[in-house]
Formats: sequence, C-alpha cells, structure tokens
Amino acid sequence: MPLTDLVATNAVIPALKVNGKKQALQEIAAKAAVLTGQSDRTIFEILLQREKLGSTGVGNGVAIPHGKLAKLTKVFGLFARLDRPVDFEALDGQPVDLIFLLLAPEGAGADHLKALARVARLLRDPEVARKLRDSRDAQALYAVLAHPPATAA
Repeated sequence: MPLTDLVATNAVIPALKVNGKKQALQEIAAKAAVLTGQSDRTIFEILLQREKLGSTGVGNGVAIPHGKLAKLTKVFGLFARLDRPVDFEALDGQPVDLIFLLLAPEGAGADHLKALARVARLLRDPEVARKLRDSRDAQALYAVLAHPPATAA
C-alpha cells in the first residue's frame, strides 16, 4: 500500500544529520512546521509528550514519532533517513536511522490509527527498510515509499 497520500516528495529528508533523539525530533518538527504551516514548537512539544509515554522507536532501526494537532486539516507524514543512527530508546535497544513522522488532526481518530498501522507495516518489511537505507536521495526514498514491493502491502 503506497504512502503517497500521507507523504509528499518535499517531505522526504535523505540524510538528516543529528546527534540524538531530541535533536532528531526538533529537526523533523521544524521541517514539518514549514510544510504544514504549524508552529515548530507546538509540533516538537507534542512529539516530546508522546515520547514520555514510551519510545516510538518500534525496532529494527525504525521510529514512528506521532501526535495530533488541533489546527491540522489532514494526516501528514514526513520521512527522514538519518545520516547515522542515534539512540532512540527503542523497544529492541537498536539505534534508529529511519524515522517516519505522522501528524494528524485532533479529531482524526481511526484515520490516525490506520495511517500509523500502514506506516508500521511498511517499515517493518526488511526489504523496504533495506531499500530505504540504500537510497541516497529524496526521489529514490520517495519511490520506495510510493512503490513498495508486494511483500510489504
């Protein structure tokens, strides 16, 4: 299942340089703010609040930070491949190098959960994760997200 309805080509960061989890969340919040017209501070605070409940590092080097914003009109996704893995306090203890940010309108309910499940299913696929790690530019990364192998659907 393609993620083209969640993430646009300009919402793909091919080599984000960060030194840790907090900086990674700040950088993706800043980029998301530019693309959504929302406050980067608000996005960052929502992500930090969610991380306090438990790490969004789901394992195998993947994190899916997410939250809900009152002023958002539709579900928004942003993908970042980190320049080098960082500790994200992931469930399996592995450092994270693939991050998919998911923001949803406050009243999104099931749509938010469906989007989260789609992203998790896609990024859990070893073939998809390998292709994302091997891709070096935004277009190649977007192509993997837009046209995953049949095994990930």
